[in-house]
This record gives sequence, structure tokens and C-alpha cells, in this order.
Amino acid sequence: MLDKNGIAKRIAQELQDGWYVNLGIGIPTLIANHIPQGISVEFQSENGILGMGPFPYEGEEDADMINAGKQTITAMAGAAIFDSATSFAMIRGQHINLTVLGAMEVADNGDIANWKIPGRMVKGMGGAMDLVASADNIIVAMMHTNKRGQSKLLRQCTLPLTGVRCVKKVVTNLAVLDITPQGFKLLERAPGVSVEEIEKATEGRLIVDGDIPEMKL
Repeated sequence: MLDKNGIAKRIAQELQDGWYVNLGIGIPTLIANHIPQGISVEFQSENGILGMGPFPYEGEEDADMINAGKQTITAMAGAAIFDSATSFAMIRGQHINLTVLGAMEVADNGDIANWKIPGRMVKGMGGAMDLVASADNIIVAMMHTNKRGQSKLLRQCTLPLTGVRCVKKVVTNLAVLDITPQGFKLLERAPGVSVEEIEKATEGRLIVDGDIPEMKL
């Protein structure tokens, strides 16, 4: 199965030249380290930067250059820095071609829960609500199961929803899946992972059509 960098590397294959891409907190931030050769994309972070680069090398961090998850980042040549109002105007105005988010749960109809666990203190909703309400192309990067081995790809989310019927694709440490009206459609398996393992780890409806290829990373 994949580690978090493997998930990010696979999602990086979805990028297209010239796209503006928003990277959410967690696994999505790693995508900036895995841009395919020959592809030029502009990464946007909701706290106010367009042209976000990979993580800095140790000793070269700038505490004033951070992403939405408060991790230090680099800026590409020509990057722009602006206030959050401008950043969310870009998001709400649908100027972002792809949004990649982390999640705690995803339902097989495209619902996503990624902002709150009841009973735990949270700082606020964050920008995910605006992203899922405005974006037409949302990929979720997540682990397939939780630490107890329970599926996070469900028939119906149990946590408070961030958005409804908005996720288009999910990439996990086990698989790549499309969201369809009939449920999760299995597209690819992680290296060394069987279809049976994916079926066992998926609580939501799962469509397996023909031979499922391994991911090529």
C-alpha cells in the first residue's frame, strides 16, 4: 500500500498544464513536491498565496511563508501574496481548476466530512466549506481506513458534513476510486494490494468492473 507521499504522487498525475490548484491541509500539501515533468501549475493556498512551491529544505525556512496548515513553504518565481478576501474571491469565483482536500470520511455519493469530530475542540470551519461549495473538480486524498481499521469510505458519513455530493475522485493508500451515482468505482489498485483487500476495507457501495490495474507511480 502507499504512504502519504505515494498518495500525493498519484494525485499529481491528475494535474494538467496551466491549471490553478488549491491544496488543502494534510496529505494534499505534499503534492507540490511531486509535479510531473513538463507540467506547469500554480498552487493556491487559501490563506493568500498563488504560486506556492515545495517545502523548503531544513535551515531555509521562512516563518512568514506558510500554507493554510501553518507549514513553512517556498514561493515560485512570480508568486503573488494577497489577503484572504482576495483568496476566497478566487475560490468563490470558480477560478480554481482543481481542489485537493483531506477527509475524515467520504460517502459513496460524494458527501465529505473533514472539519469536525463531535466532542473535540476545533478552531473553526476553515475554508473547506467555500472550496466544496465552489469547486467543480474535487479530489480527496486520505487513508482508506482509520487507526482501528474501520473504513472511512462509507455508505453515509457519520460526522458533520462539509459538503454534499461534491467529491469527484478519491485517492487512498489502497486505491483510486471515482464517485458515480452507483457508488465508488474502483479504477486502480495500489501496488501489492488486491481487489479483495479493497473490498474488505470499503463500507460504501463498491463497483468492480473487469480487471483492475495497479497504479503506475
